[in-house]
Amino acid sequence: MVMLKVAESRQGSWTVLHVRGELDLVSSPVVRQRVHDAVAAGHHDVVLDLSEVFFCDSSGVGVLIAARRLMRSCRGRLRLILPARGAEDGSHVNRVLGALGVRRLFEVYADTGSATDDGAQPLTA
Repeated sequence: MVMLKVAESRQGSWTVLHVRGELDLVSSPVVRQRVHDAVAAGHHDVVLDLSEVFFCDSSGVGVLIAARRLMRSCRGRLRLILPARGAEDGSHVNRVLGALGVRRLFEVYADTGSATDDGAQPLTA
């Protein structure tokens, strides 16, 4: 059984949640709770680093969409890290979001440095 791990760090005004493992029906509530905990602690700028997520199912996508909705409701910002290493071997999550037609809903960055830089431009879908 693969475990999901979520580590938290701060980069300026941003709370970065580093997610590692599988984002599925069993593990996605953990990510949902960590995003809610960040907002409850007053952190309204959140980056989800999904660069080490190697599987994501529809419940994982649902958590990402719910996190986006939560951040918008509190006038916060949500950014995703989904490194694009080319169409063939790029991020699994990026491919899933693209296949479902929801990739455009998110501001996506290649790494933590660009995701937490207010001057950086998101990657194109």
